[in-house]
Amino acid sequence: MPAPDKTQPRRIVVANQKGGVGKTTTAVNLSTALASRKRVLLIDLDPQGNASTSLGLPRSERGAGTYAALLGSRALPDLLRPTRIPGLSVLPADADLAGAEIDLVDLPQREHRLASCLDAAAEALRAYDYILIDCPPSLGLLTVNALVAADSVLVPLQTEFFALEGVSQLTRTIERIRRNLNPSLALEGIVLTMFDRRNNLSEAVAADVRSHFKEAVFDTMIPRNIRITEAPSHGLPVLLYDIRSAGAQAYVELAAEFLRRERRAARARA
Repeated sequence: MPAPDKTQPRRIVVANQKGGVGKTTTAVNLSTALASRKRVLLIDLDPQGNASTSLGLPRSERGAGTYAALLGSRALPDLLRPTRIPGLSVLPADADLAGAEIDLVDLPQREHRLASCLDAAAEALRAYDYILIDCPPSLGLLTVNALVAADSVLVPLQTEFFALEGVSQLTRTIERIRRNLNPSLALEGIVLTMFDRRNNLSEAVAADVRSHFKEAVFDTMIPRNIRITEAPSHGLPVLLYDIRSAGAQAYVELAAEFLRRERRAARARA
């Protein structure tokens, strides 16, 4: 992993082209857990806007957001919104983001729009330690923009039969981005989600993924948990909805493991 610029936050994309794997849930709750120790900005780049909703910003109250930033009609610092979580801000997904894939096609440097936007706001972004970017469940222009702008990719992976098959397309895309657009892009790691210890298939898939990706897989696994499912309907991360739940505690552990990995990487570079 390349040495980070100490004056700028690390940019981490949370991506998987497959839907329903806990991608947005991981982006929201990892951001929330990290915000207890660090300053975090979550960018909602998914037109569904579920990350924004989960942080208490319903669609009717968002105003301008990521679409305005990508198209250059508003400066990014003017679009950032505080959340009820101290230390966590959000760049919400606005209603027009659904048309961004089409609108970006004819723009110059279309794959670099997010990177340019973040670079232009470098002074304001020094207030943060991490920027997490939640992507749509596809490998279109929005996700490519996120990968071009990022330092690394965090992949939530559901413990189901087609897990490895699903992630292979994403890893090929990461390699293409490295070759052509962002040579410093790294794999942050893989987080196993929706894990069910009562299910032999979950155990088998987890073992298979660890065998294939080795130390890239986080030790912490996110369990199937009803509180995780309920929390977004209340406009809350599960850590605020029910901190004692197994799901909330798993994300607390994931954030702690993430920070431990960061410290190890820093020592290795020293």
